[in-house]
Amino acid sequence: MTAFSTLTDLELIPVIEEQNSRLSFTSFDHDDAVALGNALVARAAADDLSFTTSILFGAQRVFHAARPGTNADNDDWLAKKARVVARFDAPSLLVGARCRAAGIDFHEVFGLDRSQFIPAGGGFPLRVNGSLIGFVGVSGLPERDDHSIVVEALEAAIARHS
Repeated sequence: MTAFSTLTDLELIPVIEEQNSRLSFTSFDHDDAVALGNALVARAAADDLSFTTSILFGAQRVFHAARPGTNADNDDWLAKKARVVARFDAPSLLVGARCRAAGIDFHEVFGLDRSQFIPAGGGFPLRVNGSLIGFVGVSGLPERDDHSIVVEALEAAIARHS
């Protein structure tokens, strides 16, 4: 599903860094969050994908939907990915790829609780004019697919805003 599914972590890092620097809105409100969330759900339904999606403004969950085939574990993974995005102001896949490429254990190096933080793909910062305002995430597919679906949805939403 992903265009970068065969890339090594070292090759993946600059791709995600570019996405991270590029994907920012000029404005984004609750209605935009619902539209983005609904677009993610529509994509899942169209492609018969099983994932859960969540959008946060800071600590406030402004959108959440779960597709058939998911469960409460997906909600938990989204919360863990959201904490990574908030803590590192970066996509969760980027944080994980950097750690793997450097050969370090994320939880050990940063002293973060495994039950609260997971640097798995699928979590992405929501930004307005480059400033972090929240999180959008997907959980339920392989991590690079989770990431790609979020990026594609953000790209489409940003294009509609322009």
